[in-house]
Amino acid sequence: MKKRLYQSMIELGNGKTSSAALKRLAQSAISQKLIPGFINAYKIELGDIERPSGEYTSLHDFFTRNLKADARPVADAALVSPVDGRLEIHDAIQGDSRFKVKGINYSLTELLGSEQSAKRYANGQYAILYLSPADYHRIHSPVDGEVVKQYMLGEKSYPVNRLGLTYGKSPISGNRRLITELDTPHGRVLVVKVGAMYVNSIELTEFGKEWKKGREVAYFSFGSTVALFFEGGHLQFDAKIHDGDRVKVGEPLAYMV
Repeated sequence: MKKRLYQSMIELGNGKTSSAALKRLAQSAISQKLIPGFINAYKIELGDIERPSGEYTSLHDFFTRNLKADARPVADAALVSPVDGRLEIHDAIQGDSRFKVKGINYSLTELLGSEQSAKRYANGQYAILYLSPADYHRIHSPVDGEVVKQYMLGEKSYPVNRLGLTYGKSPISGNRRLITELDTPHGRVLVVKVGAMYVNSIELTEFGKEWKKGREVAYFSFGSTVALFFEGGHLQFDAKIHDGDRVKVGEPLAYMV
């Protein structure tokens, strides 16, 4: 009952008109006046940002802010966090290419739109990282590698916060998402950038074939989620990380086996 009610309420407010209106507001000069309240409400740390908060011209400009060059050192690990956010879960992918988030079973075949691609990652591992609206919204490469394929799937996007993951319509595999598959020294790695409700745009900033660990590759226009998947037998998660931990760009997630 709770799930149906939640989904119905989200559908009512998830139309093109409301999304377009919110986008226009976030990009308008008027929204600049909302920045101080946004900073206070989310207790955003300003010490790392590239410009003083008063220099941002709109909420969108602040959402997509850059950090100072030395704000996120990159660890000497095979795979590092691509974002600032919360580690929702890190676990093993099942033999049938399924994985769990908040007790819900997801199909990697559905996420990727290809059963053949999904089979490669059966018995591998995955990590789901959630970015709140307050987090730094830029995405960095988690690993050194070469882009094998990159494509977009999905149209609408639903919330990817804890309520959305629990009661939503399979947001990780159903939302608008940009999928990048990398060939790396540690096997294949998938970096899936999942859009969020209302402002679900995912903008690429790296258009070359070579991705360098720690280098910026894309950004979200609002809080969202990044999902990482990698083949079995190549990497193992850092024993020091736990589900629910806050992580930052460049911090270690996994090492070579």
